[in-house]
Amino acid sequence: MSESNEQSEPILDELIAGPGSPPFTPPVPRPVPTTNVTAAEQRGFVRTIHYNLSYIVRNAERGGAGAIVLLHDLPGGAFIWTGVLPALDASGRAVYAFDMLGYGDSDHPWPSDTSVWGHADNLTYAFQALGLSDIVLIGIGVGAATAQVLATRTYYGKVAKLALINTYAYEYAFAPSWPLPDMEKRHDPEAPKHTPLDAMLADLRTALPQGAANSASIAGSKLDAYLSPWNGELGKEMLFQHIRLMLPLYLNSVGSDLKKLTIPVQILWGEQDNITPLELGRRLAREIPGATLSTITGAGHLALDDAPDAVAKLLTDFARR
Repeated sequence: MSESNEQSEPILDELIAGPGSPPFTPPVPRPVPTTNVTAAEQRGFVRTIHYNLSYIVRNAERGGAGAIVLLHDLPGGAFIWTGVLPALDASGRAVYAFDMLGYGDSDHPWPSDTSVWGHADNLTYAFQALGLSDIVLIGIGVGAATAQVLATRTYYGKVAKLALINTYAYEYAFAPSWPLPDMEKRHDPEAPKHTPLDAMLADLRTALPQGAANSASIAGSKLDAYLSPWNGELGKEMLFQHIRLMLPLYLNSVGSDLKKLTIPVQILWGEQDNITPLELGRRLAREIPGATLSTITGAGHLALDDAPDAVAKLLTDFARR
């Protein structure tokens, strides 16, 4: 991990292509047909170093400069932004919601690096290929933790604004009992072998509603959307891989860089979030120059499900300012 983006990119290019080889150039992204998005949206994929990442885009004709970029939590995918996307049209910007590596319609390589640094590396190449610059970068949970790496290191200088929702931060890289109970034990590399698929799904079904202020917010089909990606042996291995790579040192490595940010930063927190403590938000607001903290009434950690309209308004106002 280098101290600046200017140093890291040539080193990374050499590692990928070999000494003396030309720098890696991401291929041009291509749209793909899908029935999983509305007529107002397109789903596409973009090749990174080794993988394909999927994304939903609205208003692509507005261009990549100044686009809003959305990163989801674990568990989740681009689908979690469904209740927010239409309202963001009022920002006047293109909006991209990504499935990070190992989620949604993106590749599910196992094993692979799906830590916050691995996600940031892959997304950096995706953003470059899509021509995304001066972006409004918005993340929730793990996506917000990844956004910290992008804004301070791998995409430094190309993030114009940063919004962090219920984010992990500093050495708090995972909650003790969410999205699975006994999370520390789940970091054991042997844990998937000793966990039957049905037992894991039952644990998820029990634990996930605890992330909402109102458990009805993710009942029925919404809960199924959170569960279905992990319903299979590969899904189980991917979930445990994601959890295993929620490492405090990986996230805390950019903690001191947050104090050096000079871009507008908005921190949003569900008033009833019992997964990521509000004190994290207060510390971020104290340590990031000029950052503002807004709490969301009636929302827990799953703020996009509990209060999509309130979140959308705060994000739209932030993007337009």
